[in-house]
Amino acid sequence: CLGTSGPKGSKYWWGRTDIKYPFQCRCLWTVFGTRAFPQCPKFWLYRHCSSVQQSDRQAQKAGQLFSGLLAMNVVFLGSAFISSMIFNHVAITLADVWILLSILKVLCLCWIIYYLLGTSRQPHAVLHRDSHAGPIWIRGSVLLFGSFSILLNVFQIGYSAILIQCKSRVEIVFPSIEILFIGTQAFFLWHHSKDCIQVQHNFTRCGLMLTIATNLLLWLLAVTNDTIHMEIESQLREVEQRFAGNETASCTCPNTTMCKIFQKGYILLYPFNTEYCLVCCSVLYVMWKNVGRRISHHHVPHIKPKFKLQGVVFGPLLGAAAVIIGICVFMMYQIQATGSAPSRQVFVMYYSYYIVLLPLMSVGAVIGTIIHALEKRELDTLKNPTRSLDVILLMGAALGQIGMCYFSIVALVATDPRDLLNSLILSYSVLLIFQNITQNVFIIDGLHRQPFVAANHEAHSQRRVSMLELGQEIRKASLSYIHSYSHLSWKRKALREISFFLVLCNIILWVMPTFGAHPAFENGLEKSFYGYSTWFVIVNFGLPLGVFYRMHSVGGLLEVYITA
Repeated sequence: CLGTSGPKGSKYWWGRTDIKYPFQCRCLWTVFGTRAFPQCPKFWLYRHCSSVQQSDRQAQKAGQLFSGLLAMNVVFLGSAFISSMIFNHVAITLADVWILLSILKVLCLCWIIYYLLGTSRQPHAVLHRDSHAGPIWIRGSVLLFGSFSILLNVFQIGYSAILIQCKSRVEIVFPSIEILFIGTQAFFLWHHSKDCIQVQHNFTRCGLMLTIATNLLLWLLAVTNDTIHMEIESQLREVEQRFAGNETASCTCPNTTMCKIFQKGYILLYPFNTEYCLVCCSVLYVMWKNVGRRISHHHVPHIKPKFKLQGVVFGPLLGAAAVIIGICVFMMYQIQATGSAPSRQVFVMYYSYYIVLLPLMSVGAVIGTIIHALEKRELDTLKNPTRSLDVILLMGAALGQIGMCYFSIVALVATDPRDLLNSLILSYSVLLIFQNITQNVFIIDGLHRQPFVAANHEAHSQRRVSMLELGQEIRKASLSYIHSYSHLSWKRKALREISFFLVLCNIILWVMPTFGAHPAFENGLEKSFYGYSTWFVIVNFGLPLGVFYRMHSVGGLLEVYITA
């Protein structure tokens, strides 16, 4: 340790009588570590700071463990209620489950209001904000799905109000509390999803975990509760019996336009509620991981890559063609589905579109993965809770579609796989499994790569183009675009083309099931094989996860495009 005082020429502080305190020297082990200078002692300030850091880490782990146990017990309790309602309708009714969830939502609302008005306004409460958490597309999804979920509950309230003579008042109170919960939670996540809260750690962790558990239970109830769907189908059967001369005295929807609108709106918007719960759980989990987190300056990127539509030609063209054709197929399917039962030709057209598109997406993902293996970009090894969650969500959300595909494969092979429609659905299921796997590998590999270092080519091209002031603005823009495209390496060109093509394909594959195209439930093949209730649970479990997967893949592919 080099001395800062003492006799001239004296080099080390140990053995010297003029240095009484270690503060008078500069210990090199603080810079190079104890292995380089093992003889250098650790003074009491370092020992004190290290013990404080160790106790802080222990307190953080204890808080995470306690809040995790709280969420686990709440989820188990709610799952027991929902399972009892499914298997024993007499002891535990749907109203009992609604009362339990209403209590949980009221507790979550109290904590969210306390966080908004109390915790977040304390001095030094939010010293850091995670730039990776809560991107605009995630928060926009929260607002979009939250708005549709509120509209869904409005339709449910209207439907129950029309049939108030044979429905309980709980069926009106529960959606009203749900509207308040969805609106408050959406506002909270829009403004505070990036917070790294530094005060009231344990209370904040428990509040976040309680909210996550409540959203999981709402998702589980939406997946398993087919009460209104069964009620609508039974009403259709009763109408048929009435025309046949068999009168039934039951709770039927009057033959009015409003009641039909409420029924159709409820069925159309039902997947948005499950989607909203899944998105909120992912955002809340990132907030839970960021409680007490301190972000150092070297973790914050100085130059954040921005989205630029330069260097891509074939990807947007092929993707736009896929989107246009998909919209046409979707509109033709919806016209058939809303008018009457979809015909066999519509299902053939729908699955044929997927059978052509999915192999192209798989080939693009495989080529992109090979390019990632060939390039020399370093891996990004910094700790990033958002990226870790992205990987988990991609792998977990893909299980929904993969699970549905395997159920379809078993049902089709066991019935008649040689039929034209059955063979198309079978090919669609196999191709969808392969496409999910290859796309996951491509996205996850791209998320763990360092961004390309921007060379001087772009600035040079901008200077060259800016000197061409004689041409018009369109000519200058086209010259800049062609010049930047020619300066990109072939690896970067291929990655950007593939990423943009996959972004557009995932957007159309997100739009079609989100806004009403559900052939897995409407073709009747799997439903007749497994039964209505069983296939209803499978579809409501896999379909929202599939929609969430497509939406989350768009965000991951945009990250891959930007870093390329």
